[in-house]
Amino acid sequence: MATASSIAPLISMMNAPTDAETLAMFKAPDEMSAEIDKFINNHHLARSLRENADFIESRPHLKFPEAMRSHNLTAGTLSGPGKIAVPPLVFSEKKGKSLVSISYMGTDLCGHAGVLHGGLLATLLDEGMARCCFAALPHKIGLTASLTVNYRKPAPAGSFLCLRAKTVKVEGRKAWVEGRIETLVGEGKQPVVLVEASGLFVEPKEAVVR
Repeated sequence: MATASSIAPLISMMNAPTDAETLAMFKAPDEMSAEIDKFINNHHLARSLRENADFIESRPHLKFPEAMRSHNLTAGTLSGPGKIAVPPLVFSEKKGKSLVSISYMGTDLCGHAGVLHGGLLATLLDEGMARCCFAALPHKIGLTASLTVNYRKPAPAGSFLCLRAKTVKVEGRKAWVEGRIETLVGEGKQPVVLVEASGLFVEPKEAVVR
């Protein structure tokens, strides 16, 4: 029998905050996190996407109830000072067409010294590309069926990154998505592509509500 402690987080998920509400939920735990958050929010890319009516701004990781966050890899285990210092700021194009995520990766997420772990980059792409296509699927949810990752350049730790994803094809419960992670640069400058990926995401048959 389910206990009250196990039911409470599920109820919280059903009453998750709205996209707009997540934008006011993050409270920086220290001065560095506050500076990182300020930089991301005021970056020209964030400002330009914020003005585009086709994109919805949110911080999806904050939709997880606090009681469940510690059990989630990117919203809990890998988050915090020195790691994913602030929740990524995400701009999702309507109807699941594309997605842009701006984040900061700290110095405690390395494989080789000073270089972000390749498994972390694959995880970020997996999540970002899946989130990109959700709105294009019949019941707005999908699982990763395949993911191909190509590493182009070493990704420096302690840096701001931009993840871009685009849904390239949808057939019923299947969506094909392409994505990349690149350096976050100033206006007019050319970013460096660090890693590219392509994936297939499938909505489980169990998602159909009978």
